[in-house]
Amino acid sequence: MTAADHLIHLTLSGFLILGVYQVYFWCQRNYVSQPRELKLPLDDWIPYWPVWVWIYSFLYYPAILYTEMTVGSASQFTRLVMSYVLLLALQMTFFLIIPVETPVAWRARNFRRTLSERFLTLVQRFDARANSFPSMHTSVAMLTAMHLSPRLGVWAFVFPVLIGLSCLFTKQHYVIDIPAGAALGWVAFHMYRAVA
Repeated sequence: MTAADHLIHLTLSGFLILGVYQVYFWCQRNYVSQPRELKLPLDDWIPYWPVWVWIYSFLYYPAILYTEMTVGSASQFTRLVMSYVLLLALQMTFFLIIPVETPVAWRARNFRRTLSERFLTLVQRFDARANSFPSMHTSVAMLTAMHLSPRLGVWAFVFPVLIGLSCLFTKQHYVIDIPAGAALGWVAFHMYRAVA
């Protein structure tokens, strides 16, 4: 593929990411039943480390966009995009039918004292407490790692591990959200592979 092809795909990827956010935010306002909490005793053991917001926000998008750079043709790009669209459909089904939100008290820990906390406040201004289960950050990271593993081997899975930890340390997710998100990303990849 030419540099122009990659530029076109990166531009399309940017529009797709922005479009996904619109669906994500729509689900925050239109769930079928009342949101519930899935707090486990283990969640109380997870410390609040707001510095992980930088991993949560800035490792996420470059890794997804790097995946686009690994495709060799327009048809591969289309298939790659469809795997993310499939994951989005699965994810939104959970968000609408089984809405889960994090506790108010978790966000009350943010006193906006540091740059990390102030940036986390900005993230939380857009990202409501709802849409917690399964972790979309982790599911997308797992799907991305599955796509990258032929090229990067087991190192590709460092990405979902770091994203999962960032979800926990920023108190954006429950412990149970992380393996559920990883499993959903794995399922979406294998569903995509079955039809691609």
